[in-house]
Amino acid sequence: MNQQSFYEDGSRVLKPDAFEFVLASELKRAVRAQSFLTLITLEARRVWDGLTVAADDGTLAELAELVSREVRDTDPIGQTDRGALGLMLLEADPHGGSCVIGRVMSRIDNYRFSAPLSISIGAASCPTHAVDAEALKREASSRPMISARRGVHPGTTTEGL
Repeated sequence: MNQQSFYEDGSRVLKPDAFEFVLASELKRAVRAQSFLTLITLEARRVWDGLTVAADDGTLAELAELVSREVRDTDPIGQTDRGALGLMLLEADPHGGSCVIGRVMSRIDNYRFSAPLSISIGAASCPTHAVDAEALKREASSRPMISARRGVHPGTTTEGL
């Protein structure tokens, strides 16, 4: 697999298969080295024709670009196999993950997305919450720390979100 096939076009966002591969590899390394790895998931939904639907790839790319400004270049970002945006914080314990979530939410609060979004952010750490990829993803998505409506343009309403 060449490096270009790992990433979404023109970004540092890993494709779902690549994200899963890197997550599994980094978890093995974290367990072996007895270090932390915190997984943060951002699930974005938007209203379309009166229905709330999962955000499209363009919206996830916009969110990834915004979030990438708040994490280290060495922290992988990618789409999970569940359609969420995932951030792997290498060598970060749960407290470090909480600090990053605070910075990400501050950035999101001050940004106007192209369409109104409902964003849920969850987090789980290895080894605190799980030591394998499936369990860590399940823990992160089942433990939302923040759920908010964001990106409403001036003159619009959040009713119905």
